[in-house]
This record gives sequence, structure tokens and C-alpha cells, in this order.
Amino acid sequence: MLRTLLICGLLAGVCGGLLAAGFARVLGEPPLDQAIAWEAAQSVPPGEEAHAGVVSRAVQSSVGLTVGAVVYGIALGGLFALVFAGAYGRVSRAGPLWTAIGLAAAGLVVIYVVPCVKYPPNPPGIGDPATIGERSAVYFGMVAISVLAAIAALRVRGGLVERFGGDRATLGAIATFLVVVVAAGPVMPGVSEVPSTFPATTLWSFRLASLGTQMVMWATIGVVFAVGAQRAIVPSRARALARAA
Repeated sequence: MLRTLLICGLLAGVCGGLLAAGFARVLGEPPLDQAIAWEAAQSVPPGEEAHAGVVSRAVQSSVGLTVGAVVYGIALGGLFALVFAGAYGRVSRAGPLWTAIGLAAAGLVVIYVVPCVKYPPNPPGIGDPATIGERSAVYFGMVAISVLAAIAALRVRGGLVERFGGDRATLGAIATFLVVVVAAGPVMPGVSEVPSTFPATTLWSFRLASLGTQMVMWATIGVVFAVGAQRAIVPSRARALARAA
């Protein structure tokens, strides 16, 4: 069964990567081009032209974007399948369809939304190149805190469910997660390197496109995997019950 779920996850990742790349190509590339043009205008003296990169923007925004999104989607889909296999039947009594959809929604919030509230994405070229290591470290630190908070919330729910029932236990788990991440936010170092002259419209368009791309990725993986898992698990259980009878 794990092999089947893993295949479903990889296929869902391919679908998610393709749709996310299409979304990013339409809505994410325009603000990115604007940010690159702004950066070039700040760094290139008047009368000179910016040197072209090793890989042209045309390749980056087409083949490069698609390949990168699909590779990321495959990795995410495989991890999603493994987490689903460990969580199914243990976290809640929901069937495979709703378990997968709920897991995708939770994954989007825990892995992307919460860290980005503290450290929102910026277009390439924004910020000091010398601090990229530090900025990456604090961002992934926030991701780790969010994941650990989610794990702690699940443990709290498991301890409360027998005493207070599923609904109250779920509320307690959500409250636990929120308390941890809200408390961690002010403690984590702040990062503010967006120049005051950078166009606010371009910045927010880029951030909204980044959020939309992640939402498309997670939603597609969740729905495609949910359909595959439903078809794989339910008939398997039916055959097992038939043999037992």
C-alpha cells in the first residue's frame, strides 16, 4: 500500500508542479520582471547596459520555471505521501479523501503561510547579498518552529480527545499551535532589507503571486492525491473484509 501511495504522491507532485508553474508564469513573472528592471536601473550607470546572465530570462521564465516547479512538486508529493501514510487513521477518523485534503491545507499553513507572515518573500535582488545566509537561516528556523508547533499540537489533541471529545480536542490543538508560533514571532530576528524606493505595488504583486503559486501547488497535490488514495485504500479494505468474511 505504501508503494501505491508513494506513486500517487509523485504523480500529484507532477500535476502540482505543472499547474503552479503555469500560475507563476502568468501572475508571478510580470512583477519579477519589474523587480529585475528596477534593480538594473539602480546598479547600472546611465548610458551603460546590463550584462546578460548565463541563462537568459526567456529560458528562466519558461523551461527553467517549469522544471524547477515540477522537481519541487515531485519532492513535495513524495513527502506528502509518507506523511499521509503515517497520519491516516491515527490523527482522525476521516476517510482518505478528507484526510488528504486536510493534510494539504495544514501543510500550506504550517510550512508556508506561518513562516511567511514573519519573513515574507521578496523578489530576487532585494536585500544585501552578504546577509543571504543569515536570512535563509532565520527563515528555515521559523519553518522548523512551525513544524514542531504542529507536532506538539497533535500530541495535545491526542491527550485531550478522550477527555473532551474530538471537537474540543481539535480546538485545543489549534490554540496550542497558535500560542507557540505567535510567541516565537517576536523572539525571532527581524529582517527588513527592502529599499524604501522599491515600488510597493511590485512588491505586493510578487508576494501575492508567491502565495498563489504555493496555494495552487498544495491544493493540486491534495486533491489529486486524495482521489488516488481514495481509489487505492477503499477497494483494498473492501477486499480485506471480503476475505475475512
